[in-house]
Order: sequence, then C-alpha cells, then structure tokens
Amino acid sequence: MSSSNKSPNESVSAVTESDDAAKMLEKANGGSAKKGRPTPTRAEAEAARRRPLVPADRKAAAKAARARANADRDREYEAMKSGDEANMPYRDRGPVKRYIRDFVDARWNVGEYFLFIALFCLICTFFSKQAPLLALIALGLMYLIVLIAIVDAYILWRQLKKRLVTKFGDDALKTRGLAMYAIMRAFQIRRGRLPKPVVKHGEYPN
Repeated sequence: MSSSNKSPNESVSAVTESDDAAKMLEKANGGSAKKGRPTPTRAEAEAARRRPLVPADRKAAAKAARARANADRDREYEAMKSGDEANMPYRDRGPVKRYIRDFVDARWNVGEYFLFIALFCLICTFFSKQAPLLALIALGLMYLIVLIAIVDAYILWRQLKKRLVTKFGDDALKTRGLAMYAIMRAFQIRRGRLPKPVVKHGEYPN
C-alpha cells in the first residue's frame, strides 16, 4: 500500500513521533539545538536514547560528586553553628527536635560532666602502686557517676516526654529516636554541642 493511502490519523501519529524524536535528541545533546537546525531523523533520536548513562570520565564524575558532598557537609556544619535550621541535617530539623535541644540545654545534666569526671578517675588509677586506696576510690567513683548519669538520663526523658505531649500532642512521640536524641545531647559537653545551644541554663522552652 502506498503512502498516499495513509489515513489522517496515521499521518498525525507519524508527525508526532518525529517531533518527539527531535525533542529527545535535543535533550540528549544538552539542549544545544538551535533554531534553523535540521530536524534529526528518527534513527538519530533512537541512537540518542540508547546512549549509556555512565559518564565517559568516571574519575571526573567521582571527583565532582565528592566535591558536592563536601560542600553539603560544610553547609550543614555552618548551619548548625549559626542556627540556620533550613540547612541543618534532616535529623536536627523541625519544632520537636528544636524543643528537645532547648530543653536539654536549659537543664543541668550529669552527663555533660561525665567526661571530665571519668578522665579524673582514669588519671587516679595510674597511681595505683603509689596510692592503691586512691585508685580504689577513683574506680568506685567512676561506677557511681555512671549509675547517677543513667538515672539522670531516665529522669530527663520522663520530664521531656510529658512536655512534648503537652505542647505537640501524642503524635510527637511517634517519631523514632527522640529519647536517644535527647540523651546523646545531654552527654555531650555543652560547648561542643551541635547545633549550638541558643538558651542558657534555666531558660526552659515554653
């Protein structure tokens, strides 16, 4: 059957396919096609579709990916220091996480002094030969501080959980990891916490 006998629908379909092929080839070429350029054939468009997605220079692509990742980490680090929540890591975003941070930072936590006490006890054990009693006392103090810090962390979460329910409702507790998020922050030295504290001791959030 000759082409002159094609129905109008078949002609429209052929024109549409040709246009789609031209658009796909132009997109594959990075949009470099300009006005006045001959429309690419269907075979050229199909060849463009079959081009591999793997970049030609893998080393350059990997280097660019590492550069982007480093830039993202730097942006997130600066955001945690400045308080720019929009650019913080996802785990630190949202009003619930912000409330937890403010509550922990306003509280006097045993955990934030744990590292200093543990370091002192460790130094005391170095003198076990010269002063065995001192080393024994330091070891007992270490276990005592660990126990007190654990109890204090439990009390912290009990207090915080009630406040979260009061302020945000029961749905606030459905987010996983909130207790660990609060406790881990409580065990960090205040000056080393990220995001940076924005409240002083005793300035509890409403």
